[in-house]
This record gives sequence, C-alpha cells and structure tokens, in this order.
Amino acid sequence: MQPEEIYKYIDHTLLKPTSTWDDIADICRQALEYKTASACIPPFFVDQAHKEFSDLNICTVIGFPLGYTYSDIKAKEAQKAIDQGAGEIDMVINISQAKQANWDEVLSDIMKVRAVTKGYILKVIVETAYLDEAEKIKLCEIVTQSGADYIKTSTGFAPGGATLADIELFAKHIGEGVKMKAAGGIKTKEDIEKFISLGVSRIGTSGAIKILAGQTSDGY
Repeated sequence: MQPEEIYKYIDHTLLKPTSTWDDIADICRQALEYKTASACIPPFFVDQAHKEFSDLNICTVIGFPLGYTYSDIKAKEAQKAIDQGAGEIDMVINISQAKQANWDEVLSDIMKVRAVTKGYILKVIVETAYLDEAEKIKLCEIVTQSGADYIKTSTGFAPGGATLADIELFAKHIGEGVKMKAAGGIKTKEDIEKFISLGVSRIGTSGAIKILAGQTSDGY
C-alpha cells in the first residue's frame, strides 16, 4: 500500500502525560498535512485544538487509561469532549468488572457513554493484554450489543498492545457493523498492512509518519 492510502487508517496519536500544547499542535498539523483519519489527543487539549485547527477530526480518550472511573463521570467526560469539538471518543471499559465477569455492569458502562455520543464515533478499548480468550469473545458480544462503532485492542499503556491473533479473534466474534481498531506496539509498515489485511479500519499510533518514511518508531 502507498503511504497516502495508509494514512486514511491512522489515528495520529499523542497521549503521553508529559505532552505540552506545542507537542499537541505538532500532531494536529501533521494530521492535517498527511490527511490521517484523526488526531487522537488528551481531553484537556480538545478545546484549544478545535479552536486552532477547526478542520481537524479530533479523537480523544475517556476513562483513560485504567477504565475504572465511575460510569457517570465517563459520560460527562465524553459529553464535555464533544461539546468542545471532539468528533470521536475512545473509551476504556471497566476492566475490573470484566475480570469479575460482571458483564451487565460492563455493558451499562459502555451504554452510558454511547447515550451521549450518538451521532459521533465511539470506540471501546477492551485492553486485551489483561484478558483471556473467553473474556475477549464475551467483550465482542458486549461491544456489539452496546451499539458502539468500534472495538479497540489496547490503550498502549498496558504490558501488551495489538496482536494479529486478537484481531483475527475479534473478526470472528463481533457483530455486523462493528469495526476494529488496533493500537499499541505497532512499529512497522508491514505490521500496519497486516492489520489492515485482517479487516482493521483504524490504527492507533504516534509513529505513523516515521514508520511510513522508513524510520524506526519508538512511540505508542
């Protein structure tokens, strides 16, 4: 694939806790220049980014990166981000509830965010590094039931990121209309192309520009 084709799949991402506005502005400018699917930035910067880059599709993260924030707080976070100009929301599930098989609570958590994001893209981060296969399959069912647009592998902050095996598993078990996003640890053009070949619609990475220029990326 040519780089310009690949950029359409990329959520150009910067979520480091030490990020400054100058760092975020660079990511936003690059996202516009290379025509990436979005720029994925911390919620704190959404308002300023929207004001300074009004043509940019802004993605932000909710309940990030640990997922165990109160559901009502996640919904308020998502609503504020949308009010400030975000077009896409990537939320982290309550991983603690998933590990206890409290599936009704996991679904409720997602649906509270879905309720305030209707008309906007919602991606649900399930954090595969912490899950066994049965839990991953169950979460495919729950994300489908919730009406979310995407199931997403990882935050990039856990011990592991996206794997081809997890995307293959998702593809078998998600419902019609649910898309897939791979994120975390994607370091080469070949990796990106493999994920796309398996049906991934979005790739979350901070290193796309370096990767597609043939350089080594040490980012998210």
